[in-house]
Amino acid sequence: MDYTQLFWPDLSASVYVSVFSSGNNTENSASESHTVIELNDKCADAKTQFENIEKAISRLKKTIALQHPVLICKRYFLSDAINQEIFIDRENNDAAISIVQQPPLNGTKVSLWAYWVDNCSVKRNALNAVIMERPAYTHLFNMQMHSHAVDEYCQTVEIFENYEFLLNANRCSLKDNAIRTWIYVQGVDTHYADMVKARRIFFEQRGLTPETHYIASTGIEGKYMHPETTVLMDAYSIANLSPEQITYLKGATHLNPTHEYGVTFERATAVDYGDRRHIFVSGTASIDNQGQIVHPLQIDRQIDRTFENITILLAEAGAEMDDVAQMIVYLRDVADYELTLDYMRKHYPCIPGVIVWAPVCRTGWLVEIECIAIKKIENNAFTNF
Repeated sequence: MDYTQLFWPDLSASVYVSVFSSGNNTENSASESHTVIELNDKCADAKTQFENIEKAISRLKKTIALQHPVLICKRYFLSDAINQEIFIDRENNDAAISIVQQPPLNGTKVSLWAYWVDNCSVKRNALNAVIMERPAYTHLFNMQMHSHAVDEYCQTVEIFENYEFLLNANRCSLKDNAIRTWIYVQGVDTHYADMVKARRIFFEQRGLTPETHYIASTGIEGKYMHPETTVLMDAYSIANLSPEQITYLKGATHLNPTHEYGVTFERATAVDYGDRRHIFVSGTASIDNQGQIVHPLQIDRQIDRTFENITILLAEAGAEMDDVAQMIVYLRDVADYELTLDYMRKHYPCIPGVIVWAPVCRTGWLVEIECIAIKKIENNAFTNF
């Protein structure tokens, strides 16, 4: 992975870039880039901050080391989604857009994670799914799925029913093609349990069980721009995959199966192509292989254990931290930001990442971290990405 850091003083923006190179310069090559944009001027008004984010996105398209970069998706982390949503540019491209109120802990109003791919097409279909086409694979991004149902249980059911409908419309299924979900729960300490219950029952009805598999996921505090929305979900799926291309990572020496404490997600999922392996590490915390919280109330030691767990999951897929393309760090207590920032600067200064306020689903967990890694492989059994 190649890492670059940029600073654009006129935008008061720090930009962190990772690039996975395809290794050739043909018209059909598919290098990839993950970028994180953070602003530095805490005192700028909301309109200015969002304008600077959009200007940075436009400038990145001409800057990142891709031949023909296409913006595939972008996630905005906002400090006040209800009031700030009006500043988000929805008109200039077909990229998938995710908006979640998880305040950036550097004190600004917005940070952004964006994903770019070389030499592909992207479009939004009639069902509002964003579709990225490469020669062999179709990648589906279903973002901002929500419901106006009466409570979090019913909202979760309706969201997954809608997601299943959208998958079926693209000749996909929840069991065979869903790779990654992000589930945001407003008031996670209160409303998480019923979301988990609804998801578990829905999965069982579709054949997702401890004996088969689940889906890599993060379930975390997050708020949508509509205050009545308790549950919000983003999802990523891939058409045209064979089952042999997907591996579910366990990290059994350090983590237990999630169903043992009542939740239903995979610790991490790896997807193999002919030329690379994508690894999606779910939200990971300071836990042991008995499902117990490790180092209660000690943020520094919880961060250590969390990265130890992530390293184990990556190693199971033949990868390491140098293959990580992006990270999102969620903190329960804003007072832990400076310590966490110092840790990240010391150990992982180059990896694009953002630190946001978002309490984890179990109150004793002070930090949760997710990441995406890309590992170069050669596997003639599968078509290149």
